[in-house]
Amino acid sequence: MLTKPRLLAHAATAALLVLATPALARAETLTLKADRYLDVARGVLVSPAVIIIKDRAITAVNPSQPPTTDRTLELPGLTLMPGLMDAHTHLTLDVARGWRHDAVTKTAGDLALIGAANAEKTLMAGFTTIRDLGAADFADVAIARAVEDGLTPGPHIIAAGHATGITGGHCDITGYVPSVLPPSPERGIADSPDEFTKAVRYQIKYGARVVKICATAGVMSDEASVGAQQPSLAELKAAADEAHRHGLKIAAHAVGEAGVIAAAEAGVDSIEHASLLTPAAAEVVRRHGAYLVPTLYLLDAVDPASLPPALMKKGLQIREASKESFKLALRAKLKIVFGTDAGVYPHGDNAKEFYVRTQLGQSALEAVRSSTLYASALLDVPDRGQIKVGLLADLIAVEGDPLTDVRILENVRFVMKEGHVYKQPPRP
Repeated sequence: MLTKPRLLAHAATAALLVLATPALARAETLTLKADRYLDVARGVLVSPAVIIIKDRAITAVNPSQPPTTDRTLELPGLTLMPGLMDAHTHLTLDVARGWRHDAVTKTAGDLALIGAANAEKTLMAGFTTIRDLGAADFADVAIARAVEDGLTPGPHIIAAGHATGITGGHCDITGYVPSVLPPSPERGIADSPDEFTKAVRYQIKYGARVVKICATAGVMSDEASVGAQQPSLAELKAAADEAHRHGLKIAAHAVGEAGVIAAAEAGVDSIEHASLLTPAAAEVVRRHGAYLVPTLYLLDAVDPASLPPALMKKGLQIREASKESFKLALRAKLKIVFGTDAGVYPHGDNAKEFYVRTQLGQSALEAVRSSTLYASALLDVPDRGQIKVGLLADLIAVEGDPLTDVRILENVRFVMKEGHVYKQPPRP
């Protein structure tokens, strides 16, 4: 039986889906007006903002003679921006809810429903595209398909399927007796170049649009080390080569120096975290042209005391080192893209990462570009990331100037994806 709160929740969800359903919009044309928009390429605010939208895309920006459209939506006092992108999320993960036993207590259906709820939170926070880097039983792929088919609201999702690493490594769900979760390449556990190749092929077969590997140990797993290299260079290269053979990019969780260097030399497209980055490792990353996706807000958002003692020790070990590594990456002029590791802390708080980065020396403009222009390049989505004719109408709006106060990105007032409105300010 549905209680009144549940009925209201169901009604709200139904209304949201009606508002955003592509079938209802047909080829409707829309004029979107705001006080200003952010030109991320030039790094300037342009006033006023008049955006014409048709068939999911932007067809005109501040035209000299605005055409007549089916309807007009006005956003007084707001600044329009491209929809934000997060290159490192885990939709099915919720550390605050408890996660250590999800692999043996949650079905794929459970994880998909959890992830769908988190996808909606992420979209409402202004993130219209995400790269989800690892989920069991292809739950992330299922969520991506459901969003694409209009079954549930969420951002565009580039899903990885199972992340792949060595037996007992960071990508292995460790701590269980051998009869529980037997390791296999299909589940992302590989111990030779051939097995890494097989693991990548399996993820792609079942819908992965990006490949994720674990090049080193990490905080949220049971190894004693926080950053030691795990797969060999040959294993890492086998995974990278196979991903590229299929036209996909590959991301590598890599914390310590040796693993960062090996991942870059293997040809991965992005290094995730790099919490213990060194000048030598930074130079190898720069030389090979890999992107860096730091995840910094979680360092202070997660209370180490809430973790098991062994994990708490590792978390404390990298907390300050990660911040220094980010400063080093800025000095080395590495290609930095926005990522959060959302799921380690609550989904929907993704934008809190911006302020942390600016406090560590990144300009507000570069922080925003890392989540728009630069993310577009890494994620291979050239059809978004700017307010520009011909690109998808993935847009958000905030109050004020994000180039003077990035914290306003934590309170997104308007969200549009592919020309469909998912969130807007209440009418006066």
